[in-house]
Amino acid sequence: MTTTTITTNEEHSILEPKPFKESVVIPFWSLTIMLVVMNTTMFNVALPKVSTEFALTSSTSAWIITGYSVVFAIATITYSRLSDFIPIRQLLTTGLTLLGIASIIGFVSNNFTMLLFARVLQAAGAAAVPGLAMILITRYIPKSRRGKSMSMISSAASLGFGLGPVIGGAVTQYMGWNFLFIVTGLVLIFIPLFHKVLPAEDKKKVYFDILGGILTAAGVTGFLLFLTSYSLLLLAVGIVAIILLSIRIRKHNHPFIEPKLFQSKGYLLLNGIGFAAYMTHFATLFIMPLLLVQVFQKSSAEIGLLIFPGAILSAIASRFIGKIIDQFGNKVLIRFGHLFLAIAALLFTFFSTVSPTAILFMYMFMSIGFTSLTSSVANEISRMLPSDSIGTGMGFSQLSQFVGGATGVALTGVAIVWQKSLPIESMFQNLFIGMTVLIVVSFMLFLGYKRFEAETSED
Repeated sequence: MTTTTITTNEEHSILEPKPFKESVVIPFWSLTIMLVVMNTTMFNVALPKVSTEFALTSSTSAWIITGYSVVFAIATITYSRLSDFIPIRQLLTTGLTLLGIASIIGFVSNNFTMLLFARVLQAAGAAAVPGLAMILITRYIPKSRRGKSMSMISSAASLGFGLGPVIGGAVTQYMGWNFLFIVTGLVLIFIPLFHKVLPAEDKKKVYFDILGGILTAAGVTGFLLFLTSYSLLLLAVGIVAIILLSIRIRKHNHPFIEPKLFQSKGYLLLNGIGFAAYMTHFATLFIMPLLLVQVFQKSSAEIGLLIFPGAILSAIASRFIGKIIDQFGNKVLIRFGHLFLAIAALLFTFFSTVSPTAILFMYMFMSIGFTSLTSSVANEISRMLPSDSIGTGMGFSQLSQFVGGATGVALTGVAIVWQKSLPIESMFQNLFIGMTVLIVVSFMLFLGYKRFEAETSED
């Protein structure tokens, strides 16, 4: 049995409790999340230049985002799982240190392999920030104030989505894409602060299912590599890994993913909706820079400025979205989110090659729809999970969402290569038609969830 048991020096020690400095921790944690999210979106606008510099195809360059997303997703659930045994302060310090080291490597990268390694290592560290945020808030902040803290975290993430393209575009155009890593490296200055203000929690034995984590990573990576390489061998490896994982989690005492999560039809349907939302949004963020460069010959800085208003609007709206959820429930905003995503996808289908200004306004619909849908789905999932499954359940939910984002980018890169013989306007139109179909499927999953909920309440 492949399980690592780690006994820390102060196992089961009783530590003197001290007040949780909410007014200090949450703002600085929010700032850190903003930098982590910026680290994702900054590279979207840099992709055209990176692709040109290293002579990469669209499907190959997509792995700068896809590889990051895959590792980020797996590392997120790993940090969530480890937080049951290892203090949050120690996990966060480890994550931020990895992120800082990776940023230094990225800054001196001079080939695609080194760049991709730096991005993957960044993801392994950056995942600690959002992965531990929900656990920290749930563990230390009373329900009466929890909404405010979650709203601040959500607003910071939305702000990162907005600032990333702007800062990424300006830095890429005037300094070069290597300097994007310097921006992310700023997280190193927060390590001493977090070490001082975060609670000193009890240290326990760690039961970590290494083989389960490896099988999860192999399954996800095999599937995504198949999408870009068309290798049936890689697909087979992914399928076998998932089958072995499904067997292992039912027999292991401390599985990497709890099997009871998959016994809830409602949980699976909601995760399907989140998967589709991330797939749609990440694919759009991948397409927009390519569209603006190839059709309108926009610079990296101009691309950032065109994406910025939609993301900032989403950051402002996130506070109101939280209030609407509390007052009217999640389902209202799930419907609203689907509606706005569908409107955005249809507008992109018919008007994406009309003008850059049209793209700016269409992305506003997309951004608001994405925030509404993902916030309400996450809240609905958190309410249905039992208390002993919050960490694993939310961790797997984040895993599925980021895999959805990676899948969207990978499939988009492949679709662009397939359509290279078509007129550029037709190529982008087909991509957004596919996106519209995906949104319709997602809404059908929501209708299925409503039927499941009605049947459950009757029973």
